[in-house]
Amino acid sequence: MATAIKVIATNKKAHFDYEIMESFEAGVELTGPEVKSIRDGHISLKESFVNVKDNQLWLNNAHVSAYKPAAGNNTEPTRPRRLLLKRTEINGLIGKIQASGYTVVPVKVYFSHGIIKAEIALARGKKLHDKRSVIKNRELEIEVNRELKER
Repeated sequence: MATAIKVIATNKKAHFDYEIMESFEAGVELTGPEVKSIRDGHISLKESFVNVKDNQLWLNNAHVSAYKPAAGNNTEPTRPRRLLLKRTEINGLIGKIQASGYTVVPVKVYFSHGIIKAEIALARGKKLHDKRSVIKNRELEIEVNRELKER
């Protein structure tokens, strides 16, 4: 059985800035024009983050561009959007966030069988030396591939 997943947007900095521990699939509470805009691919997770408010998880700073045909019904592009998860998952994430140095970051937004979903991840921030080692390993891999290609 083929999975019907189409990735709309990814947060490239999430894997660079954070060490991903565990991923979750969450629904996103959207308005009609926002859904149309996301279907056209007009969403950016570049500066977005997830926070906890009133025992709920909220996606903040995810930029959803205005949908032109719905000129009067558009909402603010970076408004907070509620993430929809099971109560046990929310409580587990909140407990891990409060207990240790973890955070929750949005990783990607995609269609799953026609429904817009967000992949969020429990993550821990990388130190500067970790980031440097990632860059060093990537450059070494590129150099090796270049040498192999020339031969």
